[in-house]
Amino acid sequence: MEKTDMCNSSLVSTSHDVEESWDDEFQQLVQTFPKDKSFTGMTLYFFQGFWCPSIILKDVISCQKHFQAFDSNIIIATLPKCGTTWLKALTFSTLYRNQFARENNPLLTYNPHSLVRFIGYDFYFNDSCPDLENCTLYQPRLFSIHLPYASLPTSIKDSNYKIVYLCRNPMDTLISFWASQERSSKILFLQYEYLKEDINSHLKKLAMFLGVPFTEEEEKQGVVEEIAKICSFENMKDLEVNKKGMQTFGYPQETFSRKTKTFEVPCEAFFRKAKMGDWSNYLTPFMVERLEKLIKEKLENSGLTFKLFSKTSKDITST
Repeated sequence: MEKTDMCNSSLVSTSHDVEESWDDEFQQLVQTFPKDKSFTGMTLYFFQGFWCPSIILKDVISCQKHFQAFDSNIIIATLPKCGTTWLKALTFSTLYRNQFARENNPLLTYNPHSLVRFIGYDFYFNDSCPDLENCTLYQPRLFSIHLPYASLPTSIKDSNYKIVYLCRNPMDTLISFWASQERSSKILFLQYEYLKEDINSHLKKLAMFLGVPFTEEEEKQGVVEEIAKICSFENMKDLEVNKKGMQTFGYPQETFSRKTKTFEVPCEAFFRKAKMGDWSNYLTPFMVERLEKLIKEKLENSGLTFKLFSKTSKDITST
């Protein structure tokens, strides 16, 4: 098993004194950021081109400063509600398919968020440099993140760390476009709608990118179809762990506090409808018009095309 020395002891320590020093440094740093409120009243700070909620800003910066990437590692990058749970299941099952018997796939008894952990939420909330050496049973290590490319740890951007990025059409969720065009060997850019339309070919593409392509024998045995079925929305939603299980998260008791509270989210909350174009049941024509205008403006010259899957609107194309 690969040894993963995550922290340089000459620079980082988990001692109380060092944590206190980092607290002081952070408090001074955050005073330099523009500040505003979200529509829910949450405090936001403008950090590296994006408005970041105050409750996660500290772990974002801690992760950025201290996380050490290794070339063999992989990260799943998404915005919330873009198919994160599904992509975690697909990537986990594809990458580790030879490390457990098919009938013992951990997805049958664990929620995908328990198997593929968020770097920030799960590790950097309480500790500026957590011990990640034995954080997973499987190799290579697989993590998840909800951060824009600009805020990724430098060690990830400067290494051969592979990134699997999934976006979804802007009518179903706001999107963030990553620099996959320039680094195609390092970043796999996927779109939720195309994944839904042809899961098998995209699973093969994912496996090839991860360095674990399906063999001819595996394809004959129906391994691709089997993974697609196990990870399907219908199957995962019907599993006992996802119908009755709970997923625990932590958050600061107050802004920038190292003391945290925990709260539980029903696993079923991660499985809504998984339908494309469901936005048309909620957005008015006026809202759609405003969003289309904003999307075209923001994605101009990006080359992105999004399928909207609605009779009331055409696909959005930016060239």
